Amino acid sequence: MSTFLGMPAAPPRSPYGTGNLRGERTFPEAAHDELRNEQLRRNLGRATRTIRAKRLAVTGELPDWESLREAGSAIKTDTMNRLPELLEQLERKVTERGGTVHWARDGAEANEIVTRLVRATGSSDVIKVKSMATQEIGLNEHLEAAGITPHETDLAELIVQLADDRPSHILVPAIHRNRDEIRQIFLDELPGVDPDLDNVPAHLAAAARAYLREKFMTTRVAVSGANFGIAETGTLTVVESEGNGRMCLTLPDTLITVMGIEKVLPRHQDLEVFLQLLPRSSTGERMNPYTSLWTGVTPGDGPQDFHLVLLDNGRTAALADALGREALNCIRCSACLNVCPVYERTGGHAYGSTYPGPIGAVLTPQLAGMHAAKNDPNSSLPYASSLCGACYDACPVKIDIPSMLVELRHQHTEESGITAEKLAMKAAAGVMRSPRLFTAAQKAAGLGRAAGGRDGTISRLPAPLSGWSDSRDTAAPPRQSFRAWLASPEGAATMRAAAEEGVTPAAEHPEEGVTPAAEHPEEDR
Repeated sequence: MSTFLGMPAAPPRSPYGTGNLRGERTFPEAAHDELRNEQLRRNLGRATRTIRAKRLAVTGELPDWESLREAGSAIKTDTMNRLPELLEQLERKVTERGGTVHWARDGAEANEIVTRLVRATGSSDVIKVKSMATQEIGLNEHLEAAGITPHETDLAELIVQLADDRPSHILVPAIHRNRDEIRQIFLDELPGVDPDLDNVPAHLAAAARAYLREKFMTTRVAVSGANFGIAETGTLTVVESEGNGRMCLTLPDTLITVMGIEKVLPRHQDLEVFLQLLPRSSTGERMNPYTSLWTGVTPGDGPQDFHLVLLDNGRTAALADALGREALNCIRCSACLNVCPVYERTGGHAYGSTYPGPIGAVLTPQLAGMHAAKNDPNSSLPYASSLCGACYDACPVKIDIPSMLVELRHQHTEESGITAEKLAMKAAAGVMRSPRLFTAAQKAAGLGRAAGGRDGTISRLPAPLSGWSDSRDTAAPPRQSFRAWLASPEGAATMRAAAEEGVTPAAEHPEEGVTPAAEHPEEDR
């Protein structure tokens, strides 16, 4: 007699319709609108060029930079391989030092845990350290619905919050705003601001500081994320550049930290590697101005009530994927965004997710899925890339983002079933197997030359090929195919002359003798 216990189920992804891991439109639709925003493109271009230059300068100073990248990649890979035991060790160490650990299966559960903990303090306000995890789960919106007011204390996050906007960059959430826009936001939304406030950065920062200082001194509950959690000691780490994080982590009576389970590191010594990799890759600095580490609760020093919320929200599903687990190695430095030509032109809002740019194009589908609903916007994210490889070269932990994008495209294609594109490719395969049909197709393709513009490209193809031309131009067919040229008297004479010289030259007339694919090899990458 045997008992069938059933097949093991795949780990759940982030629930559909919760948090901020899915936009309302596909990437091409959203990007089409963003590309028409000239001010946005100027802001992004200027900011990303500046950050890129700073990063190259400080990484070039280290003779062992590539060794550091290898070490970071190895540590994160080892962590993912041992994640369950390391999380249990982290829980033990935090508890031993007086903290309380909560496990949240998804964003909805994490939001309920944080809301319950805040209500238990009797406070109706919380101050927040910049946190991607809380943005991912939509914590601010949930707290507001529960009658609790969250106050962002990071300058860029404050700008976004006051403008009722959304972050567009992992490191610099308000990168899409310029000084004049920020000045107007402060004049409209900051209470007590000087009406003569100008757009000088120091003056804007001073206005924000005056507003935030009162919040720091009167709010008794803080919410943070964590850059790293050390399993060996139960230590949590936050790195930042403004000092607002230090204020939030030390002044309130209660501190609640929401940390994605992938942020754990095995040993305290591992910080040696990541505290060199992270600031150089993110802000282009040798070290972060503020690096805060705390372990549980210390009587008479800092918050006396500490809670750590360990967030899954699809991370176990990504861990179960042989390729997807590599995305969990991300340390949220944003280096891949700053070198990505697609992100630089469209900005972060086009991705529809808390995580924009190249890493967002792989991490978001891993956490929330690509086929949770018909025409899921997340299914378009793997195509938001030119596959140029710059993101892999910049990643401090060597995540092979281009290969992951290709695999996600493959998964999307397999999931899509029979499509017009598949039928077209099947028909093309049949034509290419037959020399007679292939020759006829070449002759017929020549008629398409009339659709080409003055620049020799076709901007719009008929269905079912319109999906291709929606995002790229197509070279018009040449006046004469290579095979036709080779069979012509001119081609025969050229080949005879080349044979006599012992050389095989390129065709004398590239436009007439080279196929469209050869004219534009970059389109096949």
